[in-house]
Amino acid sequence: MNESQIVELILQSLEAEKGGVQVYLAALECAINEQLREEWQVYLAETEQHVATLTVVCESLDIDPDTDTPGRAVVRCIGEALVQAMEIAKEAGDPVAAELVACECVVFAETKDHADWELIGQVAKNSEGRTATVLLAAYEEIEEKEDSHLYHSKGWCRELWIQALGLDAVLPPPEERMKVKTAIGAAKAQAGVRNARRVGDTEPSSAR
Repeated sequence: MNESQIVELILQSLEAEKGGVQVYLAALECAINEQLREEWQVYLAETEQHVATLTVVCESLDIDPDTDTPGRAVVRCIGEALVQAMEIAKEAGDPVAAELVACECVVFAETKDHADWELIGQVAKNSEGRTATVLLAAYEEIEEKEDSHLYHSKGWCRELWIQALGLDAVLPPPEERMKVKTAIGAAKAQAGVRNARRVGDTEPSSAR
């Protein structure tokens, strides 16, 4: 494997998690749904732990966690832009719109995190020795949480948009109720709510 690219992946992932902390802090300022606020508070605490875990990963693999790279700078720029987008939305004075922007920004951030951890898992499974041990331990600790962050956040974003459009929404979203942690589970949750809407019942049987 390309060792320099492995280092780049780890550094980008660390930067994405650091940016994620700032994204959740800004998103919490926009949250008006109390259940969503509670969810994001949990995700904020978990993201802070992910920063700590990746810092230990860097130190264990003799990587300076403060090393900057062009790719890491791009990740940082995107995170800052997401925070700025939420600040602009909040200042516009429409709480519902600001919450929707915050949901979308969280999904953007979690999509990067989720992709990074899938790649870290691939590296861990194809490595040997200390690299394999360190990365696999981190992957097993965090990957499932990242699944929940992404799929549940996408569900909140979809249903809050449905609500804002004046349609019948399922809140909390079925991904939350069904404790979705896989792409297959997310697809089943979405299919269930789509079918329920077709027959005028926004309470999918699988979510009851």
